[in-house]
Amino acid sequence: MKTLDEYLELAGRAHGHLCAGQVLGVRMAMYGLGLLGIADPEAERKRLVTFVEIDRCATDAIQVVTGCRFGKRALKFRDFGKMAATFCDLREGRAFRIAARDSARLRARELHCDLENANEREMLAYRELPDSELFLARAVRVHVAPEDLPGFKAPRVACSRCGEGISFRREVVRDGVTLCRACAGEAYYELVD
Repeated sequence: MKTLDEYLELAGRAHGHLCAGQVLGVRMAMYGLGLLGIADPEAERKRLVTFVEIDRCATDAIQVVTGCRFGKRALKFRDFGKMAATFCDLREGRAFRIAARDSARLRARELHCDLENANEREMLAYRELPDSELFLARAVRVHVAPEDLPGFKAPRVACSRCGEGISFRREVVRDGVTLCRACAGEAYYELVD
């Protein structure tokens, strides 16, 4: 595993700047990997799946540390709006959910009251505080369905209504008719033509 400073440099480059969320994400991912005993996530990338619960700065940092990516099917997003992530060791069948403690912001204010800028205060404190003051970690059980695993292969099917291809068993079958989720009423978009 790289050092905190090495990961922060990589995270800052990947995200476009370094901020408190990046520091928190790097620390969260390093802590999660440590709890799982995974020292080199890149070497064991099919062993790890990570669920993130927020689409903010920390998620970019978590990707940098874990090597989990959407394109590798190893990063999963659950929009809970929480600064939390669950790190799953597929080989050992273990997982830890780590959530940032809201009290960490107050601790940052206490530790660095001389700094007016909240981001600077939090960036510094999040580097220094022990994991136990930054995070709440819990062992959890996560069922990762076969179709959600990295490397899963399944037949591609076509939507009976729009004709678009559907991968990874994401189709909906209603009354014997195969539909994509959009045609089944779950579209996030509206056609304008």
